[in-house]
Amino acid sequence: MDASGTTSTVSDGTPDTRRSRRRSRSSAGASPVDVTVVVIGAGQAGLSAAYHLRRAGLVAVGERGWEDAAATFVVLDDAPQAGGAWQHRWPGLTMADAHGVHDLPGMPLAVSDLSEPAAFAVPYYFAQYEEAFELHVQRPVRVERVEPSGDLLLVRSRSVERPSETIDWRARGLINASGTWQKPFWPAYPGRGGFRGRQLHSRDFRLAEDLADGHVVVVGGGTSAVQLTLAIARVTSTTWVTRRPPQWRDEAFTPELGRDAVAQVDQRTRAGLPPQSVVSVTGLPLTPAYRVGIAAGVLRARPMFDRITPDGVEWDAPDQPGDGWVGGPGHVEARTLLWCTGFRPSLDHLSPLGLRAAGGGIVMDGTQVVADPRIQLVGYGPSASTVGANRAGREAAKNLQRLWQT
Repeated sequence: MDASGTTSTVSDGTPDTRRSRRRSRSSAGASPVDVTVVVIGAGQAGLSAAYHLRRAGLVAVGERGWEDAAATFVVLDDAPQAGGAWQHRWPGLTMADAHGVHDLPGMPLAVSDLSEPAAFAVPYYFAQYEEAFELHVQRPVRVERVEPSGDLLLVRSRSVERPSETIDWRARGLINASGTWQKPFWPAYPGRGGFRGRQLHSRDFRLAEDLADGHVVVVGGGTSAVQLTLAIARVTSTTWVTRRPPQWRDEAFTPELGRDAVAQVDQRTRAGLPPQSVVSVTGLPLTPAYRVGIAAGVLRARPMFDRITPDGVEWDAPDQPGDGWVGGPGHVEARTLLWCTGFRPSLDHLSPLGLRAAGGGIVMDGTQVVADPRIQLVGYGPSASTVGANRAGREAAKNLQRLWQT
């Protein structure tokens, strides 16, 4: 029985049970809604995947007549609006400073004002994209778990705004693009629990002025740490610490370098090891602003401290920093510890599927999970960069074509 209450049939006159199980989203709850593919996440990778599914002929849930379409997809996103993780970035990050914002497939990103905050410009672009290609993203909806259901996958989701409202989707394939924003990484260091000051992850950073009440120790060797150290140094004193000496790249980031970086991350995922970020392989670009910060002494990193004290951090050998670092006092008082220590893939909802390998990661063949070819991971490992995410969306859709062509 379809959304209008009638029973669909196939060409020989027998009931089409696949379509008869479909119901309108508003009446969902008693039994799952059948779709061909569920896409989890509407960031760069998720939107790219949805675009390629649509080009392959699938109809988005929510589009007129989707209940009777031969093959369908739905995009589930837990954010309140379009924009992926970009909507949560700190307001001071402008389009001029934001690295790695690339065009989505089929629509160029046009930025008329490079001083515009990326947290505004990118979500606006993503919203235009969703509308232009009629992707009908369902939000805010959080996927709580994905379970096997015979030959199908049962995707259990819940409304973020109305937690009592749940909906289950039964799918033949899954493209997971849940990203990393929901899983900030907090490393363990001696004494961290006894620090009397403020501890903040870069995920929750908003304004440098919020931290202007004392010295800030910035922890991390990536782009966020560099950008936030420069921003905070305008309003208060800072100390930058890294686990490895900063790897400055004084050369253009060529396609060849990008492919080499992606290949290194890809090797790890194929071996079932936890992926490294692409940025950790490529190093830090020496932009004009970074050069000024280095010359001013702001972007001169110290090695990781040995412990955290109630009022700051300490080093055992402050006068022996090692190559690539600078020395300093053995104890630094701090009001704030800012942890720019990255994120981990947000995959807890996939745990019922038992995809983890002995090495702690998931064995991948490109975007495809080797243990379960019905599942594609995009924005994971080598496709975590925005360029890689576009390619991954195309690959994932292509890998699942057998689901609606057989």
